[in-house]
Amino acid sequence: MNEWYFEYEIQVNRPGLLGDIASLLGMLRVNIVTINGVDLVRRGMLIRAEKAEQIERFRNIVSTMEMIRVTKFRKPTTRDRLAIRHGRYIQREGDETKTFRFVRDELGILVDFMAELFKKEGHKLIGVRGMPRVGKTESIVAASVCANKKWLFLSSTMIKQTVRQKLHGDEYGGNNVFIIDGAVTRRSPDERHQQLVREMMQQPSIKVVEHPDIFVQHSEYTLEDFDYIIELRHHPEEEITYQILEKHEQQNDFFNESGGFGGFGDFNF
Repeated sequence: MNEWYFEYEIQVNRPGLLGDIASLLGMLRVNIVTINGVDLVRRGMLIRAEKAEQIERFRNIVSTMEMIRVTKFRKPTTRDRLAIRHGRYIQREGDETKTFRFVRDELGILVDFMAELFKKEGHKLIGVRGMPRVGKTESIVAASVCANKKWLFLSSTMIKQTVRQKLHGDEYGGNNVFIIDGAVTRRSPDERHQQLVREMMQQPSIKVVEHPDIFVQHSEYTLEDFDYIIELRHHPEEEITYQILEKHEQQNDFFNESGGFGGFGDFNF
Protein backbone atom coordinates (compact mmCIF):
# COMPACT_ATOMS: atom_id res chain seq x y z
CA MET A 1 0.00 0.00 0.00
CA ASN A 2 1.25 3.47 -0.92
CA GLU A 3 0.76 6.24 1.65
CA TRP A 4 0.82 9.94 0.86
CA TYR A 5 0.31 13.15 2.79
CA PHE A 6 -2.14 15.54 1.12
CA GLU A 7 -2.68 19.03 2.53
CA TYR A 8 -4.72 21.90 1.15
CA GLU A 9 -5.77 25.43 1.99
CA ILE A 10 -9.41 26.35 1.48
CA GLN A 11 -9.93 29.18 -0.99
CA VAL A 12 -13.76 29.06 -1.15
CA ASN A 13 -15.25 27.62 2.03
CA ARG A 14 -18.53 26.25 0.73
CA PRO A 15 -20.65 23.49 2.29
CA GLY A 16 -19.89 20.03 0.99
CA LEU A 17 -16.30 20.75 -0.09
CA LEU A 18 -14.80 18.05 2.11
CA GLY A 19 -17.49 15.64 0.94
CA ASP A 20 -16.57 16.28 -2.68
CA ILE A 21 -12.92 15.52 -2.03
CA ALA A 22 -13.80 12.42 -0.04
CA SER A 23 -16.10 11.21 -2.82
CA LEU A 24 -13.36 11.72 -5.41
CA LEU A 25 -10.99 9.67 -3.29
CA GLY A 26 -13.60 6.95 -2.99
CA MET A 27 -14.19 6.77 -6.75
CA LEU A 28 -10.44 6.38 -7.28
CA ARG A 29 -10.28 3.68 -4.58
CA VAL A 30 -8.00 5.79 -2.41
CA ASN A 31 -8.55 5.36 1.33
CA ILE A 32 -8.44 8.15 3.90
CA VAL A 33 -6.36 6.93 6.84
CA THR A 34 -6.51 10.12 8.94
CA ILE A 35 -7.87 13.61 8.47
CA ASN A 36 -7.49 16.73 10.60
CA GLY A 37 -7.24 20.50 10.50
CA VAL A 38 -3.64 21.74 10.47
CA ASP A 39 -2.57 25.12 11.89
CA LEU A 40 -6.16 26.49 11.74
CA VAL A 41 -6.13 27.43 8.04
CA ARG A 42 -5.42 24.10 6.36
CA ARG A 43 -6.71 20.56 6.25
CA GLY A 44 -4.43 17.55 6.00
CA MET A 45 -5.08 13.96 5.02
CA LEU A 46 -3.06 10.79 5.20
CA ILE A 47 -4.25 8.72 2.24
CA ARG A 48 -3.44 5.21 1.06
CA ALA A 49 -3.89 3.24 -2.18
CA GLU A 50 -2.77 -0.07 -3.65
CA LYS A 51 -1.27 1.52 -6.75
CA ALA A 52 0.72 4.70 -7.18
CA GLU A 53 -1.32 5.44 -10.32
CA GLN A 54 -4.45 5.95 -8.19
CA ILE A 55 -2.65 8.56 -6.10
CA GLU A 56 -1.29 10.30 -9.20
CA ARG A 57 -4.75 10.50 -10.80
CA PHE A 58 -6.16 12.05 -7.64
CA ARG A 59 -3.28 14.52 -7.51
CA ASN A 60 -3.87 15.61 -11.11
CA ILE A 61 -7.58 16.16 -10.55
CA VAL A 62 -7.41 17.89 -7.19
CA SER A 63 -4.74 20.33 -8.42
CA THR A 64 -7.31 21.77 -10.85
CA MET A 65 -9.97 22.48 -8.19
CA GLU A 66 -10.46 26.23 -7.74
CA MET A 67 -11.95 25.98 -4.24
CA ILE A 68 -8.71 24.75 -2.72
CA ARG A 69 -4.97 25.29 -3.07
CA VAL A 70 -2.81 22.20 -2.66
CA THR A 71 0.04 23.04 -0.27
CA LYS A 72 1.64 19.61 0.22
CA PHE A 73 1.48 16.32 -1.61
CA ARG A 74 4.29 13.93 -0.73
CA LYS A 75 5.35 10.78 1.03
CA PRO A 76 4.49 11.44 4.69
CA THR A 77 7.31 12.60 6.96
CA THR A 78 7.35 12.30 10.73
CA ARG A 79 6.31 15.96 10.95
CA ASP A 80 3.37 15.28 8.61
CA ARG A 81 2.13 12.38 10.72
CA LEU A 82 2.37 14.43 13.89
CA ALA A 83 0.63 17.40 12.24
CA ILE A 84 -2.29 15.12 11.39
CA ARG A 85 -2.31 13.71 14.91
CA HIS A 86 -2.06 17.00 16.81
CA GLY A 87 -3.44 19.53 14.35
CA ARG A 88 -0.28 21.62 14.10
CA TYR A 89 3.25 21.47 12.75
CA ILE A 90 6.29 21.16 14.97
CA GLN A 91 8.28 24.36 14.79
CA ARG A 92 11.78 24.25 13.41
CA GLU A 93 14.27 26.88 12.30
CA GLY A 94 13.95 26.14 8.59
CA ASP A 95 12.97 23.41 6.17
CA GLU A 96 16.50 21.99 6.04
CA THR A 97 17.49 22.40 9.69
CA LYS A 98 17.68 19.58 12.21
CA THR A 99 16.72 21.85 15.14
CA PHE A 100 13.15 21.56 16.46
CA ARG A 101 11.61 23.92 19.03
CA PHE A 102 9.03 23.22 21.73
CA VAL A 103 7.65 24.98 24.78
CA ARG A 104 6.63 23.27 28.00
CA ASP A 105 2.92 23.45 27.13
CA GLU A 106 3.73 21.18 24.16
CA LEU A 107 5.23 18.30 26.14
CA GLY A 108 2.65 15.90 24.71
CA ILE A 109 3.70 16.70 21.15
CA LEU A 110 7.38 16.55 22.13
CA VAL A 111 6.97 13.10 23.67
CA ASP A 112 5.12 11.91 20.56
CA PHE A 113 7.84 13.35 18.30
CA MET A 114 10.71 11.72 20.20
CA ALA A 115 8.83 8.42 20.36
CA GLU A 116 8.58 8.40 16.57
CA LEU A 117 12.34 9.00 16.35
CA PHE A 118 13.02 6.23 18.87
CA LYS A 119 10.98 3.74 16.84
CA LYS A 120 13.34 4.06 13.88
CA GLU A 121 16.00 1.37 13.67
CA GLY A 122 19.72 2.05 13.85
CA HIS A 123 21.86 4.90 15.08
CA LYS A 124 20.25 8.12 16.24
CA LEU A 125 22.07 10.84 18.15
CA ILE A 126 19.66 13.39 19.59
CA GLY A 127 20.57 16.49 21.58
CA VAL A 128 18.15 18.19 23.97
CA ARG A 129 18.71 21.80 25.04
CA GLY A 130 16.81 23.48 27.85
CA MET A 131 16.99 25.18 31.22
CA PRO A 132 16.63 23.28 34.52
CA ARG A 133 13.21 21.91 35.46
CA VAL A 134 11.74 22.43 32.01
CA GLY A 135 11.00 18.71 31.51
CA LYS A 136 13.89 17.38 29.40
CA THR A 137 14.56 14.13 31.23
CA GLU A 138 10.91 13.39 31.91
CA SER A 139 10.09 13.83 28.23
CA ILE A 140 12.88 11.47 27.16
CA VAL A 141 11.73 8.79 29.60
CA ALA A 142 8.07 9.18 28.57
CA ALA A 143 9.01 8.95 24.89
CA SER A 144 10.95 5.76 25.59
CA VAL A 145 7.86 4.24 27.18
CA CYS A 146 5.69 5.31 24.23
CA ALA A 147 8.19 3.75 21.81
CA ASN A 148 8.32 0.54 23.90
CA LYS A 149 12.01 1.08 24.57
CA LYS A 150 14.02 0.59 27.75
CA TRP A 151 15.83 3.72 28.93
CA LEU A 152 19.24 3.65 30.59
CA PHE A 153 21.07 6.55 32.21
CA LEU A 154 24.77 6.61 31.42
CA SER A 155 24.98 9.89 33.32
CA SER A 156 22.23 11.87 34.99
CA THR A 157 21.13 14.09 37.88
CA MET A 158 17.54 12.85 37.79
CA ILE A 159 17.58 11.82 41.47
CA LYS A 160 21.25 12.16 42.34
CA GLN A 161 24.36 12.21 40.26
CA THR A 162 24.64 9.00 38.28
CA VAL A 163 27.83 8.07 36.41
CA ARG A 164 27.81 4.59 34.87
CA GLN A 165 31.12 2.81 34.45
CA LYS A 166 29.88 -0.33 32.71
CA LEU A 167 26.77 -2.06 31.40
CA HIS A 168 25.53 -5.57 32.00
CA GLY A 169 23.96 -8.23 29.79
CA ASP A 170 20.97 -7.00 27.80
CA GLU A 171 21.76 -3.39 28.68
CA TYR A 172 23.77 -3.42 25.46
CA GLY A 173 20.63 -4.34 23.51
CA GLY A 174 19.52 -2.38 20.47
CA ASN A 175 16.06 -1.82 21.99
CA ASN A 176 17.47 0.58 24.58
CA VAL A 177 17.59 4.38 24.71
CA PHE A 178 20.84 5.62 26.29
CA ILE A 179 20.54 8.94 28.10
CA ILE A 180 23.60 11.09 28.75
CA ASP A 181 23.75 14.30 30.76
CA GLY A 182 26.37 16.17 28.76
CA ALA A 183 27.32 18.41 31.70
CA VAL A 184 27.91 15.52 34.10
CA THR A 185 29.84 13.47 31.56
CA ARG A 186 32.06 16.37 30.57
CA ARG A 187 32.96 17.04 34.21
CA SER A 188 33.49 13.43 35.22
CA PRO A 189 37.15 12.50 35.86
CA ASP A 190 36.24 8.81 35.76
CA GLU A 191 38.03 7.31 32.74
CA ARG A 192 35.89 4.16 32.88
CA HIS A 193 32.78 6.30 32.45
CA GLN A 194 34.36 8.22 29.58
CA GLN A 195 35.34 4.96 27.91
CA LEU A 196 31.78 3.63 28.29
CA VAL A 197 30.37 6.77 26.68
CA ARG A 198 32.85 6.51 23.78
CA GLU A 199 31.92 2.86 23.34
CA MET A 200 28.19 3.55 23.26
CA MET A 201 28.63 6.46 20.86
CA GLN A 202 29.97 3.93 18.35
CA GLN A 203 27.04 1.55 18.77
CA PRO A 204 24.10 1.55 16.27
CA SER A 205 21.64 2.59 18.95
CA ILE A 206 19.65 5.59 20.15
CA LYS A 207 21.56 8.10 22.27
CA VAL A 208 19.98 11.21 23.78
CA VAL A 209 22.33 13.86 25.14
CA GLU A 210 21.05 16.59 27.43
CA HIS A 211 23.11 19.81 27.15
CA PRO A 212 24.77 18.79 23.83
CA ASP A 213 26.66 22.10 23.59
CA ILE A 214 28.51 21.28 26.80
CA PHE A 215 28.95 17.63 25.84
CA VAL A 216 30.94 18.52 22.71
CA GLN A 217 33.27 20.92 24.52
CA HIS A 218 36.81 19.53 24.76
CA SER A 219 35.72 16.28 23.10
CA GLU A 220 36.07 14.57 19.75
CA TYR A 221 32.38 15.16 18.99
CA THR A 222 30.75 18.15 17.33
CA LEU A 223 27.18 19.35 16.94
CA GLU A 224 27.35 18.16 13.33
CA ASP A 225 27.39 14.60 14.67
CA PHE A 226 23.85 15.03 15.99
CA ASP A 227 20.94 13.89 13.83
CA TYR A 228 18.41 16.05 15.71
CA ILE A 229 18.60 18.95 18.15
CA ILE A 230 15.53 19.58 20.31
CA GLU A 231 15.09 22.84 22.20
CA LEU A 232 12.61 22.95 25.09
CA ARG A 233 11.67 26.26 26.73
CA HIS A 234 9.25 27.41 29.40
CA HIS A 235 8.03 30.06 26.94
CA PRO A 236 9.00 30.96 23.34
CA GLU A 237 11.16 33.95 24.33
CA GLU A 238 13.21 32.13 26.97
CA GLU A 239 16.97 32.20 26.38
CA ILE A 240 18.78 28.91 26.89
CA THR A 241 21.98 29.81 28.74
CA TYR A 242 24.56 27.74 30.56
CA GLN A 243 25.69 30.43 33.00
CA ILE A 244 23.77 28.75 35.82
CA LEU A 245 25.45 25.46 35.05
CA GLU A 246 28.89 27.02 34.96
CA LYS A 247 28.19 28.66 38.31
CA HIS A 248 27.20 25.31 39.79
CA GLU A 249 30.28 23.74 38.27
CA GLN A 250 32.52 26.27 39.96
CA GLN A 251 30.80 25.43 43.25
CA ASN A 252 31.30 21.70 42.59
CA ASP A 253 27.55 21.30 42.15
CA PHE A 254 25.43 19.85 39.39
CA PHE A 255 22.29 20.52 37.43
CA ASN A 256 19.27 18.77 38.82
CA GLU A 257 16.15 18.50 36.65
CA SER A 258 14.00 17.31 39.54
CA GLY A 259 14.96 19.96 42.04
CA GLY A 260 17.79 19.86 44.54
CA PHE A 261 18.96 16.25 44.90
CA GLY A 262 22.49 16.95 43.68
CA GLY A 263 23.78 17.29 47.23
CA PHE A 264 23.14 13.61 47.98
CA GLY A 265 26.51 12.78 46.43
CA ASP A 266 27.85 10.60 43.65
CA PHE A 267 26.35 7.34 42.50
CA ASN A 268 28.87 5.29 40.51
CA PHE A 269 28.24 1.75 39.33
